[in-house]
Amino acid sequence: MRQYSIAMTIRTICFLLVVIVPDWWRFVFAVGAIVLPYFAVVLANVGAGGAVDPITPAPAPVQRELEQRQQ
Repeated sequence: MRQYSIAMTIRTICFLLVVIVPDWWRFVFAVGAIVLPYFAVVLANVGAGGAVDPITPAPAPVQRELEQRQQ
């Protein structure tokens, strides 16, 4: 989460610099503002450790009642 927040802060700064900076630097910051969200999401998803055990959904209440009736 921290890496993603830092990347989005840098993206916001890039947007501001697109308006402020003249000449060809404007295009460099525009590319940074456009491309940075993709890399931020990819890094956030890869960097996450993930769950150790898969999560299995609990049976629905109706399904439990049917199972109890069959027994």
